Amino acid sequence: MYLKRKIYDRMLEWKSDRSHSTLEISGARQAGKTYIVNKFADENFKHKIYMNLFDLSGKQFMECYQKAMEWVPGNRRPEFPLHEAVRLYEPSFQDCEDTVIIIDEIQESSEIYNRIREFTRQFQARFIVTGSYLGRVLEPEFHYASGDITKLRIYTLSFEEFLEALDGELCQTWRNLPLPEADDSCPEVYDRLRLAYDQYCQIGGYPKVVEAYLERRDILEAQKELVWIIQIFLEESMRYFKDITDISVFTNIFLSICRILLREKKGLEEDSVSEELQKLVTKNYSSNLSKETCNRAISWLYHSGIIGFCGKIIEMDFLDFKPGRRCFFMDPGVAAYYLNRVGTTEAAVNGTLNENYVFINLLKRQDFPEEITFEMPAFATYKGGEIDYVVQTIRGHRRYLVEVKSGKGRAATALKALEAGKADYLLYLKGNTKGGREGKIFTLPLYMLERFEF
Repeated sequence: MYLKRKIYDRMLEWKSDRSHSTLEISGARQAGKTYIVNKFADENFKHKIYMNLFDLSGKQFMECYQKAMEWVPGNRRPEFPLHEAVRLYEPSFQDCEDTVIIIDEIQESSEIYNRIREFTRQFQARFIVTGSYLGRVLEPEFHYASGDITKLRIYTLSFEEFLEALDGELCQTWRNLPLPEADDSCPEVYDRLRLAYDQYCQIGGYPKVVEAYLERRDILEAQKELVWIIQIFLEESMRYFKDITDISVFTNIFLSICRILLREKKGLEEDSVSEELQKLVTKNYSSNLSKETCNRAISWLYHSGIIGFCGKIIEMDFLDFKPGRRCFFMDPGVAAYYLNRVGTTEAAVNGTLNENYVFINLLKRQDFPEEITFEMPAFATYKGGEIDYVVQTIRGHRRYLVEVKSGKGRAATALKALEAGKADYLLYLKGNTKGGREGKIFTLPLYMLERFEF
């Protein structure tokens, strides 16, 4: 089953770029990196060489690499040892622009990662490297190859990608609906889109999970696949830790994130989300867990693409920005799985899932080419209240207050800030609406957010 991904178009741009850089595809485990790079290579190059440093092919390539690097002092040094390494691994190798070499899970070898500059500059062939745990490259033995890498990040499927796989005709209708006004001629379409959005929030966008749902149309069967993916990630992560012997530390962090998100309060008791999580984990689960260990686990989850951080703007003062004041999951299905296990109401879970969905969308808009400012999505406080998100555009410097609402309530704090001239517009995102506009206030169905241009 082929799930169409938007990143494919970005990869085509990389191939046509004259800079001849190495393409680095990062993203969470099971987000679809290996599949999309192989499909792209098969459709756009005549010759493909693939190796995965996580499995046997990687071990075999490393043996070829070590053989090619052999040198006895006093003898002539190998002129092109990297070419020889590839040729030993694949005797039919041709160093030309119609050849692409894929090195999967490159974080498994600092020796190979540190050669990226030479891959870029010494070969006519193109290189694509991928990694699920590229947080490892922050360790001292890895050298940053600035200027020689084009970085792209693959996420789990967006709502649009999910909708296209679920119902291509409905997705095309979604793309053509007017914004922000509603199309009153087809009210049933909005109901179908809302149902599809609810399904997406429950199962998320991991390709294997989506495929399981499309095959069986059963949310529980899809969630079985999701649980398997979570377990694989947890088990693989333990390989990289020397001081964590209990895999439950990650699960404890996930549940603590849910409890923080479900609190109706302004910010955190502690100065950062890491400190708040460490306090909750040690209080509720493991009192002997050190702050250093907890922070390292949180950092690992972040760099592995499992969680993301949200900043805080104090009293709508854009220069008073505090990074890392909230934490969200990077896949709606993972968020739903853990939120449903902390013993709260269905309404609270749905409200938090909606906020999590909006967070992911805003984070994507900060990837290159950036649409919005700040180093991470941000919420704000103002005159004793809180605003769900604040957005400022790169072009035009327009400011939006974003409120995620499940009912008909109006956001008093955001309205105060709008009236005080702290922003140009207010955007309501709701589940049960068809959209509309009243002066500076926009209203959109949540499932239309991906089409909205700030």
